[in-house]
Amino acid sequence: MSQDTTEITRVVNLYIDGAGNGNADQLNEAFHKSARWFGSMDGVDYDMDKEGFVAFMVESPGHPTSAKIVDIQIDGTAASATVKEEGFWGGLSFTDFFLLSILDGRWQITCKTFAHTGGQHA
Repeated sequence: MSQDTTEITRVVNLYIDGAGNGNADQLNEAFHKSARWFGSMDGVDYDMDKEGFVAFMVESPGHPTSAKIVDIQIDGTAASATVKEEGFWGGLSFTDFFLLSILDGRWQITCKTFAHTGGQHA
């Protein structure tokens, strides 16, 4: 595994742990200060900045039963990562698509777009 792949895996795992446990420090480390978060669930469209997303996850952590990185693509200082989550908030499934860049000398998530792939939000 390359050094970049190792570091991207670490950063994406900061998201997985931070979102699952409502840990603002982990989420703030994973995401660039200007990161955005997009997706749609139960007919509601989400378009949040980093501050809004971190607050949302701290107030309502997901505690997924499983979350796994299934793909990482790297080209120079840009990358993408795909995560499959099951059992988020009890019964929801998601596919998350992350864009990452090396900014300020380190890998950071610049955007998360999610697809709600199963289950109902209680």
